[in-house]
Amino acid sequence: MARILGIDYGIKRVGISATDELQIIVSPLKTVNTNTLLDFFKIYLQEQEVEKIVFGYPTHKDGSPTYVVNEIEAFVKKFKILYPKIEIDFQNENYTSVQALDIMIKSGLSKKQRKDKSRLDKISAVLILQRYLKHI
Repeated sequence: MARILGIDYGIKRVGISATDELQIIVSPLKTVNTNTLLDFFKIYLQEQEVEKIVFGYPTHKDGSPTYVVNEIEAFVKKFKILYPKIEIDFQNENYTSVQALDIMIKSGLSKKQRKDKSRLDKISAVLILQRYLKHI
């Protein structure tokens, strides 16, 4: 089996999570600047087999897509040209940042550690992928 990646896509940064090869465990992987995400994939996909990438799909409370969705869709179009065999899917990401912050507080991280946005993005990516895997 191949890995599945979870993506918490933001305008500035992207949190990335990954399953193990058996797709049982989800772990935080990395946070990268959004403008270097394709570079990250170029290296990572040479080293690891990935069958699917799940992007968090941000919506407003009424269910309408946020402004970030256009950015995500534009990125996915570029990605599919370069990697047509990797499946792309989406998972509602509502409240993952709130849940990630709650996890950080409950795990005893200091205020200084909780201000690290890259940590929040990675945990959000884990939550997105965990939600998704319950749907398969």
